[in-house]
Amino acid sequence: MTYDVDRVRARIPALADGTAYFDGPGGTQMPDVVADVIAEALKAGIANRGSVTAAERRAEDIVVAARMAGADLVGADPQGIVFGRSMTELTFEMARTLAQDWGPGDEVIVTRLDHDANIRPWVTYAERTGATVRWAEFDPRTGILTVDDVLQHVTDSTRVVAVTGASNLLGTRPDVAAIGAALADSPALFYVDGVHLTAHAPIDMRAIGADFYACSPYKFLGPHLGMVAASPALLESMHPDKLRPSTEQVPERFELGTLPYELLAGVTAAIDFLADLTPGDELTMTRRQRLVRSLTDLEAYEDALRDRLRSGLKSIPGVHLHGHAPLRTPTELFSVDGVPAADVYRALAERRVNAPAGSFYALEASEWLGLGSQGAVRAGLAPYTNGDDVDRLVAGVAEVSGS
Repeated sequence: MTYDVDRVRARIPALADGTAYFDGPGGTQMPDVVADVIAEALKAGIANRGSVTAAERRAEDIVVAARMAGADLVGADPQGIVFGRSMTELTFEMARTLAQDWGPGDEVIVTRLDHDANIRPWVTYAERTGATVRWAEFDPRTGILTVDDVLQHVTDSTRVVAVTGASNLLGTRPDVAAIGAALADSPALFYVDGVHLTAHAPIDMRAIGADFYACSPYKFLGPHLGMVAASPALLESMHPDKLRPSTEQVPERFELGTLPYELLAGVTAAIDFLADLTPGDELTMTRRQRLVRSLTDLEAYEDALRDRLRSGLKSIPGVHLHGHAPLRTPTELFSVDGVPAADVYRALAERRVNAPAGSFYALEASEWLGLGSQGAVRAGLAPYTNGDDVDRLVAGVAEVSGS
């Protein structure tokens, strides 16, 4: 194992207060170098993008660098990287634009496993245009969504198939590459929500077969933004609502208003930080190669740590785990007999262990599991989580359960 978690933790200022953070699926803590780059951008002279003044060129360079970094992270074309306020906002925009060509007889496929940000936009615009929504349902006993669960709904009338790369509630990782391969000869577009997956594994959207790949930098040590990657040719075929004087250029035609340059500088810094999780060979390897190496090492580290967490939770009488998929992110959803999830959350917080409770906007999944809108307690690992954090969480849950 080449992953050095202590080296990573040394760059996360928030850890200095002694809190064990298990709320990474909702947003990660930021490395000092990322915060520094954001501050530097805010302090430097900056203006709207252009080529005349130094301030304009600085903004232009920040945007270009962020697109290149985003493309390296997910295996995309830099000219197909769209930034926005959030993944939710961008997905609504993509759905609204694609729905311009929908009508009665068209169909879209969504899943019960997904975060609502990859459900509600498609359902909303299907309903407005008269298109039909098809629901792919997962096994509530195991948390598994199979390829057949999705593909059984695909017809010649399918316009979009929207599937999560990993459930932010359960951690389940559907075989999106197999789904993408099966859709290769279909006119349907494949929209993958990679928000929860991108922080935990190397991503190649072309290998997945995704037409769109959406993610959120603040889930992988960056600032609060959303990002969608697609091929420039696909984006050229789409015509979103925009202001009359704003550019028709791709990907800018999808970015409404002035971009947050300081946050984009932070995106690049966060992706560079990820590429350096496993240091070395900076002169001989591309950033893309270093990202794949680092995230592969991170995935192995987090999988082992998740096994430690899972084993500890399973050993506590009265604790029930809700996800059992063989391929998963380092995420555990659990309940404690006789103790409301919100009370477990508060009791852990008193022990400076942050493991929140709820449905986490994966409302369909929570209801499908029989947990309702109250959900359960979610413990999600991040690149800075260590064994002591895990042991503190397990000990806290044991105390709460009365074991």
